[in-house]
Amino acid sequence: MKQLLRIFVFLFVINGFAQQNLTYQQPSDEILELADVELAPGVQIDSKGEQMVLLYRNQYKSIAELSETELRLAGLRINPVTNIGSRTNYYTNIKVKGVKDKDAKQVSGLPENARLSGFRWSPDESMIACLNTTSTGVEVWVLNIANAKVTKLTDAKVNANMGSTINWFKDNQNLLVKMLPADRKPLINTAVAVPTGPTVSVSDGAKAQNRTYQDLLKTPNDEFNFEQLARSEIKKVSIDGKVDDFLGADMYRGISFSPDGNYVMITKVKRPFSYLVTYGRFPSESTMYSKNGNKVTVVNEVPLDEVRPKGFMSTRLGKRNMTWRGDKPSTLVWAEALDSGDPVIEVEYRDAVYEQNAPFNGSKKMILKTKQRFAGIEWGNDNTAMAYDYWWNTRNTKTYMFNPSTAEAKVISDRNYQDVYSDPGNFVTSKNEYGRYTLNMNGDKLYLMGDGYSKEGQFPFIDEYNTKTGRTKRLYQSKFTDKLESLNSALDMKKGKILVRIESKTEYPNYYIRNINKENDLTAITTFENPFKSLETVDKRVISYKRDDGLDLEGTLYLPLDYKEDEKYPMILWAYPREYKDKASASQSTANPNEFVYPYWGSPIYWVTKGYVVLDDAAFPIVGEGDEEPNDSFRTQLVANGKAAIDAVDNLGYIDREKVAVGGHSYGAFMTANLLSHSNLFAAGIARSGAYNRTLTPFGFQSEERSYWEAPEIYYNMSPFMHADKMKTPLLLIHGVADNNSGTYPLQSERYFNALKGLGAPVRLVMLPKESHGYRAKESIMHMLWEQDQWLEKHVKNKKKKEEKIEVKETIKN
Repeated sequence: MKQLLRIFVFLFVINGFAQQNLTYQQPSDEILELADVELAPGVQIDSKGEQMVLLYRNQYKSIAELSETELRLAGLRINPVTNIGSRTNYYTNIKVKGVKDKDAKQVSGLPENARLSGFRWSPDESMIACLNTTSTGVEVWVLNIANAKVTKLTDAKVNANMGSTINWFKDNQNLLVKMLPADRKPLINTAVAVPTGPTVSVSDGAKAQNRTYQDLLKTPNDEFNFEQLARSEIKKVSIDGKVDDFLGADMYRGISFSPDGNYVMITKVKRPFSYLVTYGRFPSESTMYSKNGNKVTVVNEVPLDEVRPKGFMSTRLGKRNMTWRGDKPSTLVWAEALDSGDPVIEVEYRDAVYEQNAPFNGSKKMILKTKQRFAGIEWGNDNTAMAYDYWWNTRNTKTYMFNPSTAEAKVISDRNYQDVYSDPGNFVTSKNEYGRYTLNMNGDKLYLMGDGYSKEGQFPFIDEYNTKTGRTKRLYQSKFTDKLESLNSALDMKKGKILVRIESKTEYPNYYIRNINKENDLTAITTFENPFKSLETVDKRVISYKRDDGLDLEGTLYLPLDYKEDEKYPMILWAYPREYKDKASASQSTANPNEFVYPYWGSPIYWVTKGYVVLDDAAFPIVGEGDEEPNDSFRTQLVANGKAAIDAVDNLGYIDREKVAVGGHSYGAFMTANLLSHSNLFAAGIARSGAYNRTLTPFGFQSEERSYWEAPEIYYNMSPFMHADKMKTPLLLIHGVADNNSGTYPLQSERYFNALKGLGAPVRLVMLPKESHGYRAKESIMHMLWEQDQWLEKHVKNKKKKEEKIEVKETIKN
């Protein structure tokens, strides 16, 4: 017994030494100076370009905020105390500014410790309604833009758990608001509740191949809590604070007024619930009401949507994408599958689009058929509208110009949507008499606004499109070669007034009004300063290079701030793999050297202050042409991408190629683990919030739609977990304990760490409490930066000696 006790104590001590009980750490001063800054406000501008609203927020949440009570139910994360999403971003201050005014006005009357969200402009754009979250609940407030003052409209009894919380009536005097029901029952504390029986799930033999969703319902107690949190009463709230009943308690999801404001379509969730899919695929019913709250008719009933045909392009039967026709007073529009929702079935047309006029009791009218899966419409008038479809498997998208009155249609654009050089741009829209954004039409002329990617660089443009001839005429193209001009929106196409944003790598993005009818007519309307002063001298450039198969690649290169010619520096390569179906699209350039250098929380750019070369957004295309799928040669292409990137920077003479780290987040973490397992290119790696065992996501992942049972070798070969015995390179694993992303369960990092540790690999696992897939708390992010910095300093910059080379283990055939 004593011998057994000694063995137990010994094992306890050994295991104890494997853990480090750290408090949250702060990164070095160089990094902290960039990570802990006050950001410029968010900007909202009215459709006429006359009034601006500046929204200020803290860059991070606190770990205390993330530690507030949270329930994870049916794909939602809810604070049951306040009844709003537990991960909601809040603004803390508001200012208003006339576009022509020099200074912004501080808004008066703001609540103490304001936590503002859910901003909604009134139809006439004279006011903005918003939510304020207190310690006990959510209130509705309204901002009067003319006098820069906010007023509280309701007590903290709003239910913001399922969105669509506040909606304006057409009269600009009233809102529909979801409020807590008077008969809500106390929630069940599932941690202490005594079970009344087992949880039983049943399959009737129908295939239900769904992604590995997180935060699903798991027990009858979860069902009860979800229903209580989803139930609302809908109230009519006036801007003077009067509250009237509109509809009684139910599980209301969506609320949508008709363009003329005379009808409101309200969608509610129904039982039975599901343990396989999130609430968006629960049964639902959409009912039409008059603006006075009188029921008109049920316009859609959707059954439980657990079972669909296999494939990314599958969809459910029945009415879907139900919305309003923007150029009509009260006409419903929706799509229906003509292929039973099954992408395997060969048909001439995949979807049909129908419309139905108020009072929604007549026969439906077919107005369009699409060859691929319907993707939306931009309305013009009775004779002209633009519709879109797409097909993921071929990366194809089509644009249809059609006549809604006759259903006549012709394809005016048929292209690979990954081919950015051929992108014709988006049709310019403007607010119509109903307050809806519809095609900006000038007789037979429409307008297109595009990003302007090309072999020569990025030069955004505005084209005039003639609907009769199908020809385009260029009206404007940005000429900047040292800055990036982004075309935000058209304020007045007749006068040529365009809202643009201009930035450079050292000039913080600011907004301007450009008159494209006049040469160099540019008026600044914001003057935000660069908060990242220490990066103003950074040497940033886009480099182009080739993979060993001739594929053109690129990356954004930053030299260290203390760079000296002829010295060799350590390098951080940061990337995210992307799948393509053709090499031509994969090789196109989308990086712009003139983008502002913005070190957000997940960026590697901080390390230029610590003596590192950084190659950010390095191109990592995975290409599968013809019958070959990209993942058929994933590992081979991954290693080839990494080698090409290192060779390119090494050939420029900047780096010590023995001191190169690789890192990435999510699928980039998956990439990192694979590169370390199947190549000897890197000194160390950083993998954040990744998935490492693809058999835990057996019905597809990322852009892989084959199941594990259809392609077991793909799942095996692509899983770093399966090749943990080959991994000898130091790897830092970081993961949020509350990760909500499909497939990237925290278990992925925990099990991968256990495998690597068991096989003797140098690995460190950092689990960030309360954090989801993207990290939010200041304490977490500062600690993450500290961990990364310590890891890089030890295993890359101060690598003691040239370690014995490990042979490249890549064995996949091209």
